[in-house]
Amino acid sequence: MEKKELAEFLRRRREALRPHDVGLVEGPRRRTRGLRREEVAQLAGMSTDYYARLEQQRAPQPSVQITTALARALRLTPDERDHLFTLIGHNAPVRFQRSEHVSPTLLRVLERLNDDTPAIVLTDMADTLAMNPIATALLGDQTRHTGLARSAYYRWFTDPADRLVYPEEDHPRHSRTQAARLRAALTSAAGSAPRAARIVAELRERSPEFVRLWELQEVAQRYGESKTILHPSLGRIDVDAQVLFTENRAQTLVVMTARPGTESQGKLELLSVIGHQQLTPRTHSAARRVRPSSPN
Repeated sequence: MEKKELAEFLRRRREALRPHDVGLVEGPRRRTRGLRREEVAQLAGMSTDYYARLEQQRAPQPSVQITTALARALRLTPDERDHLFTLIGHNAPVRFQRSEHVSPTLLRVLERLNDDTPAIVLTDMADTLAMNPIATALLGDQTRHTGLARSAYYRWFTDPADRLVYPEEDHPRHSRTQAARLRAALTSAAGSAPRAARIVAELRERSPEFVRLWELQEVAQRYGESKTILHPSLGRIDVDAQVLFTENRAQTLVVMTARPGTESQGKLELLSVIGHQQLTPRTHSAARRVRPSSPN
């Protein structure tokens, strides 16, 4: 049971909720940031004293039933719930198993996408397993990395070149997302936790920005979102990212599209032509190839 981490996580999640989020009335003289301890205890069906001792690092290990009640009271996402179970010392519900081999289902979808539709296959550690040719032309070959740098979480905080793909004003949002997704990987039941822990330890040493964001205790797996990508030749390209998970959620296919009739759509269409002209048959094949797994 990680008492210090648990206490901080509970406090952060409690402060992030407002009374109306859980069906309570917010009075006019309320000074508490977020929910009060007694309100969380009431929602979880436990004593206020016991909940207070959890936040004060003085309580014994909660049971699975109490852990489940806490997750429900704090309105935790599945990723946050799994993290809570792990901090308390219980096994999180098994949701997927990790594999370095691209799911045949996702690969079939990847191969059937239009030439102007960038798509990549990612693991829960943000390792890029496969890309179609236009994704490579848009983002560069992300399958070429080795070691800890295979993970986009690690590269984002250690390699300035990795940030050149996005406008500078978007960097804070991307940084927060990367830290939250890495925390989710820490409590993954897919065998990623040891590697995720190595990355966290390394980033704590190398990135003050990461340390600050890590202390927020945010947990999430955010894939589907709108984003702006900076291409070295074509400039800004606005895309909407949609996702498709394998049934066991071990891998994710991220598909990027531009809104019809926009300048960004025209740029993707142009990029598909440029990409095919620049890619030789050998590199075109490599764009779909899955990198062998690395011991790191």
